[in-house]
Amino acid sequence: MLGRYERTPQGGEAKVEYGDGTMRVVKPGTFVRCAVTGETIGLDALRYWSVARQEAYATPEAAMSRLKAIGYAP
Repeated sequence: MLGRYERTPQGGEAKVEYGDGTMRVVKPGTFVRCAVTGETIGLDALRYWSVARQEAYATPEAAMSRLKAIGYAP
């Protein structure tokens, strides 16, 4: 996931580009924010995101909530 040069000793919000099954840290940090709940997600714990929307989600339920909100899920 993260290489040794992509980590930062100081905290802060990271800027990430999300790809299919991968992510690239553009601005170092230790977390990103869930697009639905606003809670922080540690980069090592990040498992759910949308490539098309470039958004991170804290849980599968948050991702499904976003899909429902935009009309992609029942």
